[in-house]
Amino acid sequence: MKPKESLSDRGILHAKTGRNKFNLSRFEPCPELQPFVEHYWFITYDLPAGESFAQTVLSYPNLNLAFERDEEGSRSLLYGVPSRPFVRKLRGKSLVLGIKFRAGGQYPFYSLEAIMLTGKTIDVTEVFGNEAEEWMNTVLDASDGAEMARIAENFLLSRLPERDKLAELTDAIIQNVKNDRDLTRVEQISERNNLSIRQLQRLFRKYVGVTPKWIIKRFRLQEAAELAEREEEIQWTELAEQLGYFDQAHFIKDFKSVIGQSPSDYRKHLMK
Repeated sequence: MKPKESLSDRGILHAKTGRNKFNLSRFEPCPELQPFVEHYWFITYDLPAGESFAQTVLSYPNLNLAFERDEEGSRSLLYGVPSRPFVRKLRGKSLVLGIKFRAGGQYPFYSLEAIMLTGKTIDVTEVFGNEAEEWMNTVLDASDGAEMARIAENFLLSRLPERDKLAELTDAIIQNVKNDRDLTRVEQISERNNLSIRQLQRLFRKYVGVTPKWIIKRFRLQEAAELAEREEEIQWTELAEQLGYFDQAHFIKDFKSVIGQSPSDYRKHLMK
């Protein structure tokens, strides 16, 4: 299983502190699964007795299937896109192997509209049936993260679906929004892809589970939080303009409503 070369911390709040609490690695999917799976991720942690850590993540617009084992037992869960920042309380010893689907990449496997899972978590047996329990145990009993990812991948390959052109279009749209700062309005996405706003909304409801506007805002706030941690100096007024905000006040309002702190307070906390 080939490790993924890029290990961006984008979306992981207070990433430097978190990296001292857990280990994260990622693996590339095989060519046959690349239209459906972005990567596999593997997390382990082992905190001393009585110690805990709350890790907050500004989630991407992707569904994740996770195999988890900790002191409370084993489970396999499908996570819809969280409507709010995702907070995971780390305590004790645990390992997790996750499958990060491409935006819409999960749909061909079970044809459930993504909006039905937004903000929710369901047991994987509801998607893949009773076989999922054996799949989970085999994955979690593997010797390391690469082997766990290989086993998870073989199961998906045995159920390889037909490719879905609209799911792939949706993923391409989302990648464009992520990488192009100039895309700051839903109307721009609509025009660039020759889709009406209503058509765009239907695509996102079916394949993603959140709106195009939500995705624009999420990517811009992810970038702002990442820059706050990485850059030595930041001009918030200039950054707000670069991220497509009408003024700094709107940027601060959005940042605080999602992250719970103003950009300057978040940065001060990072510097402690």
